[in-house]
Amino acid sequence: MTILITGANRGIGRAMFDGYRDRGDKVIGTHRDAPSTDWIRLDVTDPGSAAQMAKDLVDTPIDLLVCNAGVFLDRGQSVADLTADTWAKEFAVNVTGVFLTVQSLLPNIEAAGGKIAIISSQLGSDTKAAGGNYVYRASKAAVLNFGLNLAADLKDDGIAVGIYHPGWVQTDMGGSSAAITPGQAADGLLDRFAELSVATTGCFKTWDGQDHPY
Repeated sequence: MTILITGANRGIGRAMFDGYRDRGDKVIGTHRDAPSTDWIRLDVTDPGSAAQMAKDLVDTPIDLLVCNAGVFLDRGQSVADLTADTWAKEFAVNVTGVFLTVQSLLPNIEAAGGKIAIISSQLGSDTKAAGGNYVYRASKAAVLNFGLNLAADLKDDGIAVGIYHPGWVQTDMGGSSAAITPGQAADGLLDRFAELSVATTGCFKTWDGQDHPY
């Protein structure tokens, strides 16, 4: 089984990378500055970088693509603090970056009869609109919507798409007081990805297997 994980250099991405490697799977991690030959260089905001990745992997069927790369640039900012640049940069990674990654690797996924996992957040759910973190919430809602529509379009091709809330995790993004470790999140997510099938495509689930309202 071959898995590709974007943003796999740290946090949840690195924990998932290590988890798959420990299970004996072939796992490819991406990062803007690829640290070794086990990795692929990818700037998810750059169409040229995505195109180069596709060329590098042209003969590699991918059983599972995990779109994990993300940023949280507006933490704690008020409406008055926010700038158009923050909106543009955050959406470029969290939404357009997912699209470019899927677009570039779809032939590889089709070749394997594979599936796609998109890391969103419960903060993208309409049921969690408690105020604040406007850009992050909006970007995660947008990528949730993208995943749902992608699932509808790819179902007849036998490609399943799942969208996931990874939990509140002790990472640079989640903070040290978060509820679970990256390893716990990764273990749960790997189990969720294994369960994903065409029968459950379009699901929005938490790391520990709960169905999350959209």
